[in-house]
Amino acid sequence: MASIGKIARRGFLFGAVAMGAGVAFGWWKYATPYANPLEGMGTTLNPYVLIDAGGVTLIAPRAEMGQGIHTTLAALVAEEMDLDLAQVRVIHGPAAPAYFNAGVLEEGAPFLPIDESWIAQTVRAAMHVPGKFLGFQITGGSSSVIDAYDKMRLAGAAARAALVQAAATRLGSSAGLRTEGGAVIAPDGTRLTYAELASEAAKVSLASAPEPKPRDQWRLLGKTQPRVDMLGKVTGTAAFTADLRLPGMVYATARTNPHLGAGLVQVDDAAALAVPGVKAVLPVPNGVAVVATSTWAAFKGAELLSFDWAPASYPDSAGVTQALTAALAAPYDSRNRNDGDVDAALTGDIFEATYTAPYLAHATMEPLTAAALLADGKLQVWAGNQLPTQILKIGAEFTGLPQDAISVETRLMGGGFGRRAEMDFIAQAIHLAKAMPATPVLLTWSREEDMTHDTYRPAAMARVRAKLDGGRIAAFDLATASSSVVESQVGRLGYTIPGPDATIVQGAADQPYTFANHRVTGHRAPAMLPVGSWRSVGNSQNVFFGETAMDELAHLAGADPVEFRMSHLTHAPSRQVIQSVAEMAGWGEKGRALGIAFCIAFGVPIAQVIEVEDTAQGLRLKAAWAAVDVGVALDPGNIEAQVMGGMVFGLSAAIRGEITVQGGAVVQQTFWDYEPLRMPQIPTIRVKVHETMPRLRGIGEPGTPPAAPALANAIFALNGTRLRDMPFARSVNFA
Repeated sequence: MASIGKIARRGFLFGAVAMGAGVAFGWWKYATPYANPLEGMGTTLNPYVLIDAGGVTLIAPRAEMGQGIHTTLAALVAEEMDLDLAQVRVIHGPAAPAYFNAGVLEEGAPFLPIDESWIAQTVRAAMHVPGKFLGFQITGGSSSVIDAYDKMRLAGAAARAALVQAAATRLGSSAGLRTEGGAVIAPDGTRLTYAELASEAAKVSLASAPEPKPRDQWRLLGKTQPRVDMLGKVTGTAAFTADLRLPGMVYATARTNPHLGAGLVQVDDAAALAVPGVKAVLPVPNGVAVVATSTWAAFKGAELLSFDWAPASYPDSAGVTQALTAALAAPYDSRNRNDGDVDAALTGDIFEATYTAPYLAHATMEPLTAAALLADGKLQVWAGNQLPTQILKIGAEFTGLPQDAISVETRLMGGGFGRRAEMDFIAQAIHLAKAMPATPVLLTWSREEDMTHDTYRPAAMARVRAKLDGGRIAAFDLATASSSVVESQVGRLGYTIPGPDATIVQGAADQPYTFANHRVTGHRAPAMLPVGSWRSVGNSQNVFFGETAMDELAHLAGADPVEFRMSHLTHAPSRQVIQSVAEMAGWGEKGRALGIAFCIAFGVPIAQVIEVEDTAQGLRLKAAWAAVDVGVALDPGNIEAQVMGGMVFGLSAAIRGEITVQGGAVVQQTFWDYEPLRMPQIPTIRVKVHETMPRLRGIGEPGTPPAAPALANAIFALNGTRLRDMPFARSVNFA
């Protein structure tokens, strides 16, 4: 594990991570701290703590998009500073490499998530080196708490230590000083508030890094906390990007080629310019934007534009299926798992099945929105986003300004799921700001533009072949094909990563099942629709493929699906979550239709059971259960909420989620034809949280992958219908 070295007042938490075996190359640069981005904003003790006359502001460097991360990250600091969350203000930090996320790269280490060997831990820790150099301030990969757990607790502990030392200097003694409620308190009752001590504490240089509190002294962590953003959201006072109002602001919406990535031949804008309030029609990448005195006028003007679009370079839906089929027969991209001799074992009577998953949209509740202002040699950007440091990069490219002349305010957002790590809508806002200097521009996409110009979860196909022997799996061979998320998404960021794409086999090659002969092969399909990170990435389709096949094999073996899975698992936390969810659901009770699925996603063992029933209106989801193991549960209530939300997200996709292509354009445009589960359709959900895994894990995505196979397996238990293709509403009538 990484160890923290000496502390340097404002850069201590970035200064030093010493890896086993050492990282000699570039060590000086790696150990050199980034500048504190809060300098000049008030009295700052480190990049996470700002104190002024109004009190203490804690910086949460990851984006709040409904997952509760601002509450949990603030609690990491508040715990160490002996503050209550009600005493502090929590804001998203400025765009700065000081807030780099190294935890997001740990998932890329080439080891099974259950591998806790010295070499696996060393390589995971070493991923912090490229994380530091890249400087990506990214929210994603269920990595926020993983990355923050040590550094933000240390930030709080260091701030508290500096405040206590400042108080000791002022009082002439450190004896008996304690902290409570935002103040340092002396044995005689003298109370010095953090605000009183802040300027003196900022001058303190600590000789060594203070130790964060042991768990048995936690007051906030480990307990469910009230969400710091909840009051604003329920009262309508929370500030999203669309709520921004600046003097002289104009409002815009964009229309880009529905043949994604292709260009604009010409546009007739005469009718749009005649709409009252429309000020201009301006070019943006692959299309145009209508600028007006109100968003409504911009939308009405955009409806009257007439386009001649360049054609698409990718096939319609039938061609996508053909491309995936061909990819499965082509040379492979990766073979991350190849235990035993699968080909020798796959003889005689074998099981063989093909599974498919469609393209999926992110479909965030809040459409994409961004604002920008270019004035006086500075660029300001306001946007709900998951990658603010990339905005600095593209802002500099588009305007020619240095990055230190660019500021980004990351606003609250109504969902992200990976979509807001993309730069397309923000790039458009910057283009408009450059075309209209000294004029703030607020860009809002329509729901239709959002749905049809996404970076989709890739369509995928898998072939599973397996051999049973004595009621157990003697050989398991899974081949899966999809376009490369890494090639598509990283390419849009301006980078190239050579070699295989592990996301193609994510959720398949990294599962803890033990088969004597076990092979997982990833085939890279051609680039077609642009694809990107969709909540749980490759897990979202591959767990459906693998866990549906496991259920089919259990029934072929005449085995109980729970016991069948347990018989192929030795990993104790994985066995525990399966046993736990089965007990919660009352597994084995007669007359009930229950389906189970299990996986490890982002290092989290999770098992889910879904119960279904037939009604006069169609099949109904009656109840659902989940058990997860996160290692350390920092906020149990929020973990439960995230698992529930992930399940609903996965069930919505499994039942009706499907993006199709016709004439080179996406067909689905709104929630009418890309319909999520509605409130009456959502089953009652119970969640149990375990803490036996050796490392703390994040929970934003693991709730999604098991939902689809658990539902498919429950439908089989109900009526014998085996569903191998999503969405299920093609084959089943749901209430």
